Amino acid sequence: MSLKTSDPNHYAHIYNESDKELNNIHILDSTLREGEQHPGVSFTTKQRIQIAWMLDSFGVDQIEISPVVSPDHFVSTKTIIKQGLKADILAHVRAMKSDIDVAISCDAEWVATYMGISDIHLSSKLKISREEAKNRALDVADYIKSHGLKARFTMEDASRTDPSFLIDMCKEMNNRKIERISIPDTVGIMRPKGMYNLVSRVYQSIDTSTSLLDVHCHNDLGLALANALAGCDAGANQIHTTIDGLGERTGIPSLAEAAVALMLIYKSNNDLRLHMLKDLSKTISLYTGLEVPESKPIVGDSAYKHKAGTHLAAILRDPSAYEIIEPRIVGNRRKIVFGELAGKNGAAYLLSLLGLETSNHEAEKLARGLKDLRMGDILELYLDDRLERKILNNVSPNLKAKE
Repeated sequence: MSLKTSDPNHYAHIYNESDKELNNIHILDSTLREGEQHPGVSFTTKQRIQIAWMLDSFGVDQIEISPVVSPDHFVSTKTIIKQGLKADILAHVRAMKSDIDVAISCDAEWVATYMGISDIHLSSKLKISREEAKNRALDVADYIKSHGLKARFTMEDASRTDPSFLIDMCKEMNNRKIERISIPDTVGIMRPKGMYNLVSRVYQSIDTSTSLLDVHCHNDLGLALANALAGCDAGANQIHTTIDGLGERTGIPSLAEAAVALMLIYKSNNDLRLHMLKDLSKTISLYTGLEVPESKPIVGDSAYKHKAGTHLAAILRDPSAYEIIEPRIVGNRRKIVFGELAGKNGAAYLLSLLGLETSNHEAEKLARGLKDLRMGDILELYLDDRLERKILNNVSPNLKAKE
């Protein structure tokens, strides 16, 4: 009797089931705003336009860029808005009327504004009281709506804000029909359960038919994507990402990881061209000079490398034993690593590649020899699915039956 299900991830999906409908979670990409806040990163106008086109082709729902940073950014913002992309282009500005005027002069239809509302931000950065902050924020919201713009308001440092003040601010924005309210974990202090509680409290306090919720989570403790997804479990329907997770300090969720998680785990109905993920990562690496870590999930060179003997044995029979999604789907490629960890199956496979005998004896002999060399990894090879099937069929049937 076969134990194999039609979907190797079937039982994992059962554990992942939620009591909420989570099949329509959007992605806002902030590579052109948050991404440029990464140390050492600065794009040219041409590069920004190219990145915007690629993100739009990939299928993100919204792209944000700040026209107030510099004249160069102003030109980039205005030019990108004129491209007629499918994605909404958000002009990201401070909660100031003068900044809103800059967004308007870019012909923006969407404006994304923000204000730090935690006590530490109010006292140390803005040097104003809660009441002054509220009045300023609402005045700007009214100004935005008086010009017929769509808007997102970000409650900066929400995760460290007095809950009563946060809810009050969100309700006021909700009453003014601000289309989206962003709940950020600005310093990456939350754990997933905490982010769930935070977003859930806001979600239950506003009319979500008027204002939808975003989550913008920082990665200071490596929890950005987990926290963002927890926020979606609680009612948010849009995650902020950047290509390769670039951003202030340690950045925010990586576009690749968020996109695959949404489509594979959350079954979200996003029309995303996942095969572009590797190219998006390569493009950003080329423009920034920052190397993509080999161990980077989805797009890293080691994301689909298989090395240990037991892993190789399983991968040669069925890659889904150790891969939750095929590498070609995300634009990556599978590799197999030969060295002192290789077992009989890996050794037999290598013998087949060389056109040599693949008997049990020869495979064991090669495997021992690789270990005795004590040279670590000796050889890496890309694997093509058709080549795998052809060569595996040449491996000794006796060997395949034994392992």
